[in-house]
Amino acid sequence: MLKTELLEIIANGENSGVEFQRDDIRPEQLAKEVVAMANFQGGRILLGVEDDGIISGVQKADLEEWVMNVFQRKIHPMILPFYEEIKLDDGKVVAIVSFPIGIAKPYVLRHNGKEEIYIRVGTTSRLATREQQMRLFELGGMLHTELMPVPRTDISCLDDARLMNYVRDILCDPDVPQSPEEWQARLLGLGFLTEAAGNICCTIAGLVLFGKSPRRYLKQAGLRVMAFNGDDKDYQAALDEIIDGPMVGRWDNTGSGKTMLDAGVIERFMSAMKPFISQQAAGIDENLRRETQWFYPLEAVREALINSLAHRDWTRFVEIEVSGYSNRLEVISPGALPNSMTVEKMKAGQRSPRNTIIMEVLRDYGYVDYRGMGVRTKIVPLTKALTGKDPEFELTDDHLKTVLYR
Repeated sequence: MLKTELLEIIANGENSGVEFQRDDIRPEQLAKEVVAMANFQGGRILLGVEDDGIISGVQKADLEEWVMNVFQRKIHPMILPFYEEIKLDDGKVVAIVSFPIGIAKPYVLRHNGKEEIYIRVGTTSRLATREQQMRLFELGGMLHTELMPVPRTDISCLDDARLMNYVRDILCDPDVPQSPEEWQARLLGLGFLTEAAGNICCTIAGLVLFGKSPRRYLKQAGLRVMAFNGDDKDYQAALDEIIDGPMVGRWDNTGSGKTMLDAGVIERFMSAMKPFISQQAAGIDENLRRETQWFYPLEAVREALINSLAHRDWTRFVEIEVSGYSNRLEVISPGALPNSMTVEKMKAGQRSPRNTIIMEVLRDYGYVDYRGMGVRTKIVPLTKALTGKDPEFELTDDHLKTVLYR
């Protein structure tokens, strides 16, 4: 790092990724700051700088070795920092300890026989709440929320006809369960049921894929679908509907082709939104029919919805929201992207499924192709080809918003 860059960082003050500390900081305090930043977006700790930005310089002998020992003894899992020292014109030295966003979350502070999880909130490091810890465990791949039990549910909450359709007609399984006991064993194996406190409950995956009324037990299930005549929510909604029910449809795969017998959430969404994302052509074609003209590529709309259903964060207690406006369509999926995934990686075609079981079932039905690169192969090129405008992807700590312009 150059001296000018260091001085600019100090002049800008502390933030979520920059912390100032004296070099006489206690080992556990340094580890706390590192853990909090690693559980967020990574960052830098400047040793030898006061809270108000005054440079006091480092005094501790063998500071680098001391820092490395703190990382080794107080932080778990292991983080390898980058350590450097910058000597300023007045002879004072500032040590910079840099480390990237953690890929093995949650990171913990080990001190006095305890392990504590911290997160970064603005310029402070705080103990993570239970919900925040859950999200960190999920981001680190240590917790698969789609396999969590849903209280007050049992096998009767699942749609028998859809389960039979899935096992017999979609999977083409030659060994279809015949008894309630066989069905329970099969659904436990598939991850649609789980045992909790001596009871057999539906998992989140089982309930949202095949549940009769998922929102009765899981309030964040389903979709909220809205449409407005203007370009913001100030206008009266032309549509405001909650779509509840099993995610997948029931299909007849016998005979000459695949026929829809009973719509799922995906098909019901497309039916509800069709009047707001399409119009009938002014003239008729050679078959005396009025052709439907779509404001957005149908495959891009469908892909954006399916991505939100497949990859949403189930630790967030809000439903997916899809809103149509006079100039755009927005799909808001709760939760940030999994761990190290970024919008740029997503657009490049990198895959990192959050909910593996849900994704695989959607793939079995043909809702998702086997490449799993819908953003790169469908949403981006199809939207640009039809509208002349690139889709936008807005990522925050709380959601991923996909915007298709009309």
